[in-house]
Amino acid sequence: MSKKNFRDKLRKVKQFKIDKNNDIDDIIHSLENTGFNAKRLAKGCEIYAQMIADTKCTKFFGLAGAMVPVGMQGLIYQFIEEGFLDILVTTGANLTHDIAETLGYHHLQGEMDLNQVDDVELHENEMNRIYDVFLPNNVYEGIEDFISELEIPDYNMPVSSFLKYLGKQLPQDSQSILKIAAEKNVPIFCPAFTDSGLALQLGFHFQKLNLNHFKDMLRMVDLAWDSKNAGVCIVGGGVPKNFIFQSLQFCPTSAKYAIQITMDRPEPGGLSGATLSEAMSWGKVNKDAKHSMIISDATIALPIILWYLKTRV
Repeated sequence: MSKKNFRDKLRKVKQFKIDKNNDIDDIIHSLENTGFNAKRLAKGCEIYAQMIADTKCTKFFGLAGAMVPVGMQGLIYQFIEEGFLDILVTTGANLTHDIAETLGYHHLQGEMDLNQVDDVELHENEMNRIYDVFLPNNVYEGIEDFISELEIPDYNMPVSSFLKYLGKQLPQDSQSILKIAAEKNVPIFCPAFTDSGLALQLGFHFQKLNLNHFKDMLRMVDLAWDSKNAGVCIVGGGVPKNFIFQSLQFCPTSAKYAIQITMDRPEPGGLSGATLSEAMSWGKVNKDAKHSMIISDATIALPIILWYLKTRV
């Protein structure tokens, strides 16, 4: 590219201001004219809005990290309630904590100065720490009481079918992700389900339980294959990201829209930090896809995206 052609593609950075009358729409459009991850966040908001406006788009949503413990349960509930996602892939940990909150237990805020925290003392007092969020051991006892009373209709059903069944057993009028997904018929896939406190308790109480992961894998490939347009939002990375992307690898068109929010870096070669453009080399993201890799704490970026979507859609 010649020097002149390169310069022709450049635009002035507009210095960002906030007025007391600005709303989220104003702020996001202002961020579009900045740089770094402010611009990537604005672009991600626009791409997600386009995914929703595209009636032929199947919206795949990957959720990793301790998003429910930190207070994002209601946020994911709203994504499902509003129809902003069609398929959720998440971790067993998030589902475990979803059940805890739904049964009336709570994650607790702690000191921001972690130098004041003695983890040995926490253990002695049966208190578990997730950075600056805390969870008493008795929460797991409450979950176990709930699990032990289940009457599971099929010990060999796919994990996604079990999660739908589980959602229907939870109390009404809650912010439960499992509950709203069951009501809205949004499938939840949890490819590493056994890697969770919920699965451990199920295994202890129902030792003949043999939930089928392979049926979920094949169903996910079918959903990707049947999608006229595929859109992806990845929060974090890990197993949920790979489970979605390995299915899109078999999709005729691959992902038309792609957003990821992560703090991970690509240099170590791990999937969580792998760029969306790298996914193009695998045929998981389309070469012409609209995409934005947002390097940010998801607890900051995801509420902004939802706020923007609720004003636009």
